[in-house]
This record gives sequence, C-alpha cells and structure tokens, in this order.
Amino acid sequence: MDTRTAHRMVAVPSGRVILSDLRTQRSWPVELAPYRLAAYPVTQALYAEITGARPGTARGDRLPVEGVSWWDAVRFCNALSRREGLTPAYRLDAGPDAEGDGITWDAAADGYRLPTEAEWEHACRAGTTGPRYGPLDEIAWYRGNSQERLHDVAGKRPNAWGLYDMLGNVWDWCWDVYDPEVYGSYRVLRGGGWFDEHWSCRASARRRSHPTFQVDDVGFRVARSVVG
Repeated sequence: MDTRTAHRMVAVPSGRVILSDLRTQRSWPVELAPYRLAAYPVTQALYAEITGARPGTARGDRLPVEGVSWWDAVRFCNALSRREGLTPAYRLDAGPDAEGDGITWDAAADGYRLPTEAEWEHACRAGTTGPRYGPLDEIAWYRGNSQERLHDVAGKRPNAWGLYDMLGNVWDWCWDVYDPEVYGSYRVLRGGGWFDEHWSCRASARRRSHPTFQVDDVGFRVARSVVG
C-alpha cells in the first residue's frame, strides 16, 4: 500500500443510528446523509508525508499512526485537504491550549475531516445490528490476539462496506464532545484498540480523551462530506 491509496475513501450510504449515554440513561436517533470514510486508519507513512512527523513509539509505514492528539488529527485533515486542492473543513481560531473550543467545522466544505460519532458507528455496523460485524478474531486486533502490539492496517477482514480495522488495532478520534457537563472538552473515541479486552471492541463502545492527549492506542481515520 502506497500513500496514494492509504486514504482510499469508501462511499457510505445514508442511514439512522441510535446513540446512547450510560451516565444520563438517554438515547437519541441521528439521521445521516451519505458521506465518505477512509477504508483504513491513517498510516504512519501517510501521516509523515503530510506532516513530516512520526509520532508514537512503534515504527512501520503500514502501521496506523498513534500517539496523535485530537488537535493533531484536525490539523492533519486540513493539511491533507490543502494538498489535494480541497476546502479545509476546519477553521482553527486558537491553539491546543483552547482545549477544543477554538475550532469551527464548515459543514459545506469538501475537505477531509473527522467522522462524527454517529457516522463512525453507522459505518462500523455496515448494516449489521449486533455488537460486531463479524467474529472478533477475524476482524480485529485486540488483547486476545495482538501480542499486545500494533499491526499493519488491513490485516483483518473488512466489514461489508469495505472498511478495515473499524474494531481493534487503534481507537479512532471522532469529532464529537463526549459529555461536556462532566468531562468538558473531552472528545469521543470509538472502536477499541490492540490492548483492549473483547468487550471494548464493539460497535457501540465509547471512550473519551482530552483533545490534547496523545496515547499509544489512539489514531484516526478521515471522512469527507458529500457536497454540491
């Protein structure tokens, strides 16, 4: 896989997702228009090509990039958009010290962005209704089979829509704030990672982290809106 295909986009159809919050015991539906989502998490090679940096401790061009903050992911999306002549999706009005409050998403932009939490779950499920889109060992790297390390992207079976590593390997940053009343600017993570037990690798599982934190089991994949 070269960097030209490392962010190959998959067309995701419209749909409806029911999101839930365990603390508030609240559930709510989200209606989704069609969008596009990368078939793979952003790789180290692609991240280095766009930013000149190789964060994290593991090394390998086909490994998912990790040790990237939510802010790092947002800046990457804008940089990739500019390289491809697209309109950046984000306007950054302040630096990372703003804790996520100094950013605006232009929903009409055709550039790369992070998926919303609802978009992520809809794409992960790919029309299925259970906790996973296939047998866990066939679709995900997790604590039970990862030897407690990262693995190259696309090493496991994709879901029905051609999306790889939606569960396991690295958690994906999403656009959404997790629970502002309790956690402030913390952002949503989805998907489970290489160090997680099986119960964290589910389509509905949620995790959170501060937008400036860099963790060795957290990466991201890019999305694009269908505009025009």
